[in-house]
Amino acid sequence: MLPDIQFLKPDFPIELSRVGATGIRKLVQVLRKGKRPIILISVFDVFVDLPSHLKGVSLSRNFEVIDEVIETLTAQPIENVEELTLRIAENLLEKHEYATKSEVSMVADLIMRKRTPKSAQRTQEVVKIFSDAYVARSGKRIAFIGAEVSGITACPCAQELVKARALERLMGLGYSEEESQEILRVIPVASHNQRGKARIKIQVKDEFRVSILELIDIAKASMSFETFEILKREDELEVVDRVHQNPMFVEDSVRKMAFELLRAFPNAPDEILVFFRQENEESIHQHNVVAEKIATIGDLRKELGNTSI
Repeated sequence: MLPDIQFLKPDFPIELSRVGATGIRKLVQVLRKGKRPIILISVFDVFVDLPSHLKGVSLSRNFEVIDEVIETLTAQPIENVEELTLRIAENLLEKHEYATKSEVSMVADLIMRKRTPKSAQRTQEVVKIFSDAYVARSGKRIAFIGAEVSGITACPCAQELVKARALERLMGLGYSEEESQEILRVIPVASHNQRGKARIKIQVKDEFRVSILELIDIAKASMSFETFEILKREDELEVVDRVHQNPMFVEDSVRKMAFELLRAFPNAPDEILVFFRQENEESIHQHNVVAEKIATIGDLRKELGNTSI
């Protein structure tokens, strides 16, 4: 009989926090009311902890668990991705009897149909969706779902600089200050733009569920405007106009996401954890800019105080 090397004692008896496999690709079907299921090409990362007295984990068991659970759960389309990742995490603990905790992460590309803002041209966009699960033998179960969308922002600072110069030039041409201000109010003022990525993740529980589509809408609303794969000339004009009428810093986007989340889920429990991230690819700089916020729903409510939601 071939020896199980993994169960030998290691040279250095140190406990490892996570051992597992990444980049496991599988097809997942998610139910939609009255429509065909969504097909997701999903990538899974799976981990368990390893006690100090064992040399290694049996990685083949991770793949077996993924196959067994997904084949079982996707024989019929699933209702939500968080239950899938939780089930995989639970089965990992069953297979790895020495482990005290397991973690599973899933990332998938969701293809969504949309229409352009002016001509209503049909087009598509790719949205990333996430689901993370943590299960411990103590009975602790934590699950998150999230989404990341692309959008565009206009820099408020640069726009104010351009506006100040334009005001000087208009007054130099003989327009009064009042007339110049009115002109600048109705004409989009130039600024440099950023292509941004808004990411939002939220903890879900049996008593508190969130739709991925709701998170996508919140993330989209956090930037100056959306991006589109196809644009007619009138659509391009509409996008540029809207972007420059709604300039936003990267910090503004994160705060807007937090605000919109509270407004969308007024009954969310205070202990629910949320994570927001906005990353913008600068057009006139060689670096990107990032803003993040990690908090509980209760923390956000306290911070916003009397702000109207």
